[in-house]
Amino acid sequence: MVFSSAGFLFVFLPAVFCLSRVVPGLKGKNALLALCSLAFYGFGEPAYVLLLLGSVVVNYAAGLLLAGTARHKRLATAVAVALNLGLLCVFKYTDFAIGTLNLLPGVDLQPTGILLPAGISFFTFQGLSYVIDVYRDPSQVSKSLVGLTLYIAFFPQLIAGPIVKYHDVSQQIQGRAMSPALTADGVRRFITGLSKKLLLSNTVGRMADAVFTAQAQQLDARVAWLGAVCYMMQIYFDFSGYSDMAIGLGRMFGFRFLENFNYPYASASIKEFWRRWHISLSSWFRDYLYIPLGGNREGRGRTALNKGLVFFCTGLWHGASWNFVLWGLWHGACILVEDCFPKRLPGRWLWGRLAAMLTVLLSFVLFRADTLSSAGLIYSQMFTGFAGTLQSGALLRTLLTPLNLAALAVCICGCLPIVPAIRAKARERRIWEPLSYVCALGLLLLCILDLSGSAFNPFIYFRF
Repeated sequence: MVFSSAGFLFVFLPAVFCLSRVVPGLKGKNALLALCSLAFYGFGEPAYVLLLLGSVVVNYAAGLLLAGTARHKRLATAVAVALNLGLLCVFKYTDFAIGTLNLLPGVDLQPTGILLPAGISFFTFQGLSYVIDVYRDPSQVSKSLVGLTLYIAFFPQLIAGPIVKYHDVSQQIQGRAMSPALTADGVRRFITGLSKKLLLSNTVGRMADAVFTAQAQQLDARVAWLGAVCYMMQIYFDFSGYSDMAIGLGRMFGFRFLENFNYPYASASIKEFWRRWHISLSSWFRDYLYIPLGGNREGRGRTALNKGLVFFCTGLWHGASWNFVLWGLWHGACILVEDCFPKRLPGRWLWGRLAAMLTVLLSFVLFRADTLSSAGLIYSQMFTGFAGTLQSGALLRTLLTPLNLAALAVCICGCLPIVPAIRAKARERRIWEPLSYVCALGLLLLCILDLSGSAFNPFIYFRF
């Protein structure tokens, strides 16, 4: 995106917020937010803003058709779904398919070099949500093109989610209440997310990058495990930070988005992990793929097939790479294995959590590595690299600075449900509200200092 973090924070966001308070009427506010959202996308993706608009218009027309008296509504829905998925496949998976075909003997196709539009996976799924919701309940149709544009292109969650299902926000687009308390809560939530990204994710991310781009002679078990843990922390605080920012911005403009993370690293199983991690994506696949396929109602074999397909699609949704596909299948296979064990076993509270987090940590190596061979190198060093080298020792000393160690310690504590416990105690003593806003102000100052001395570092999920 062309917008820098500082430009968004100090120019674009204050201007849009102030204008939204000046423009009268809900229709006027919706039009302003829709227009500003398109402008926001146009700054970063000027060539693709028409693509985004085209997606909006196609889904709007499909909704009107499905809500009308037209026959063959199932066919119309299938066409609209095919158009949405076709758009996603052309831009995201064409070169992946060509690269896969080139593995066959005698095949030598040239990649297209198509640039991936920012946020296409997110706004495509929101368009699909709208069409399917209208097919299921025609009363959900949006009679306003501006309202649907706002739903699909709303700038806080346009680029990296959370994926908002239409039936969750349709009433808020048509009528929502804004208050100083909701705005203040949104500002606090936004600062929390910004701090996660700038102060925690970026710091441990530099450690992870150093490990995953290191030469083979620089790796040993200590370095490999450190890199894996750092990336596990990086992706959580990066993505949950963006979700916090989007939820906070939504509240500033009167919207209440559903939560996208619920301390997933405290899960006692992989199944529980997916109920807590990227909740908007897992619930989207549940509502629009898993349940329509039959869910768990067609017997154990069909249930296993449905889960496998869902996690194949989950991996493929994240990126056009076999790394992501195998990452998704990894999680699906683990859930199928979990289904074979009794739900109540002695000591599961402890060993279930340890097993789940080890599984997640190992899977994120596959997620982060640029290639399968790079992932294999990290894995081999994690479990066999017990003979350290001078190069690995030097890299380890470079990484284990006091600042990095402090950030990693805060990440480990912050990814566990410690803050809710503190908040509950503070609320009992009626000091949480003033304390939280003082802390938010301090974090904002630290973020401003960080922005003034660092280059723009995009969120990980911007590329999905």
